[in-house]
Amino acid sequence: MHETVWASYACHPAYTRGRRYPEAPAPTRSDHQRDRDRIVHSTAFRRLVYKTQVFLNHEGDLFRTRLTHSLEVAQLGRSIARSLGINEDLVEAISLAHDLGHTPFGHAGQDALNACMAELGGFEHNLQSLRVVDVLELRYPHFDGLNLTFETREGILKHCSREHAEQLEASEPGGVGQRFLLRQQPSLEAQLCNLADEIAYNAHDIDDGVRSGLITLEQLREVPLFERYRAQALAEYPQLHDAQNHRRLLYDAIRRMLSAQVYDVIEATKDALAQARPRHVDEVRTLPALVQFSPTMRTESMVLKRFLFHNLYRHSRVVHTTDQAKQVVRELFALYLECPQEMKPNFAARARGAGDARRCARVVADFIAGMTDRYAVREHERLTGRQWLV
Repeated sequence: MHETVWASYACHPAYTRGRRYPEAPAPTRSDHQRDRDRIVHSTAFRRLVYKTQVFLNHEGDLFRTRLTHSLEVAQLGRSIARSLGINEDLVEAISLAHDLGHTPFGHAGQDALNACMAELGGFEHNLQSLRVVDVLELRYPHFDGLNLTFETREGILKHCSREHAEQLEASEPGGVGQRFLLRQQPSLEAQLCNLADEIAYNAHDIDDGVRSGLITLEQLREVPLFERYRAQALAEYPQLHDAQNHRRLLYDAIRRMLSAQVYDVIEATKDALAQARPRHVDEVRTLPALVQFSPTMRTESMVLKRFLFHNLYRHSRVVHTTDQAKQVVRELFALYLECPQEMKPNFAARARGAGDARRCARVVADFIAGMTDRYAVREHERLTGRQWLV
């Protein structure tokens, strides 16, 4: 196998903390490469192609989905990881898996399902992603889930409430829940995926927002981070002033903005590493987050996020659609809870054997969270007789 030169603070696959169920190593792949391959071949990964980012699946063929978003995060993450001397394969595995637990209809579906589960244990999409790879994928004869390494699972669990961290720690002492109780950081590879996620969705939400007509290039001039690179593109290519070239102008400005953010993260993180001087990954976990923007880029990124929140995510058209999506999730939850036999047979069987209302509700949440947008709409129409209204 080709040997890679790793920084001392990287998650070297030879020193992985292993899998919950021991397995012999693969002859041609590292453990983290193997994790990536298992994720790509999983059912949950394929479903991401029909799960929403901001615009719902039926609203257009060219808008981002959870799948394309995950690929963009992986690409950005690998580019940065290579410059930092950390584990690219682990970054890719975490990036491709980080949204596996997301509900249909994006954050609207997640919010609705969390409200339904409020008195029954709640719903956290990061915890659900871990649940997918630990429990819900049924591909192997001798264990549930994908049996991924600790390092990949640690990166997937980006956020976790204290209550859920305590539950994880009780079932897996010293496992992926422990760092939330100790208030520690994950590996650099996991930290990088968190930031690559932010960079990717800010950029592609600009693209999708303009494509949808909900925000304009003129509006974006009030965002310094975008305007700087729009102006650079126009200075270098004056022909982009023409209306017929606005799409090229948008793409070139976004490309420049992405590159600037990537280079900023690399330099800011190298500076942080030089100051902290961690010797190994366990030391990284005891330090403040080291993968970071420079202060200036962090401020400008926050301005962009606020712009998108007010002008895109809270746009009346988006709110109208997401309100409908929340209603679909709420009604599906109530219907399945009342009639579990309406779920697919394996989930119906799990619900029958749940033993109490809390466990039964978790089965229903698992079923709904695994749905694609279009499957959720079809199920809602089947069970209620009402068609989706847009």
